[in-house]
Amino acid sequence: MPSIRPISDLRNSANDISDFCRQTREPVFITRNGSGDMVVLNIDEYERQMALIDLYGKLAVAEEEISSGATGEDFLSIASDLRERIHGTI
Repeated sequence: MPSIRPISDLRNSANDISDFCRQTREPVFITRNGSGDMVVLNIDEYERQMALIDLYGKLAVAEEEISSGATGEDFLSIASDLRERIHGTI
């Protein structure tokens, strides 16, 4: 169930809203005059969601390249090449 609070709670209960977001990793939806106005989200959760959006974007580009006929490299050959490059340097 989403947490929906009036905008006055930002002034009166900001610490409670912050604690809720941090503990539950869920957003708090803020209303103004009965309509949705903004969303408050813990910074760690926000960064996680932005990373997921970035990953989904990269996956979409990769899928487009594959459907356009692009060929990639085999993972095992890349891993073998990397091992050869760093062998003895660590």
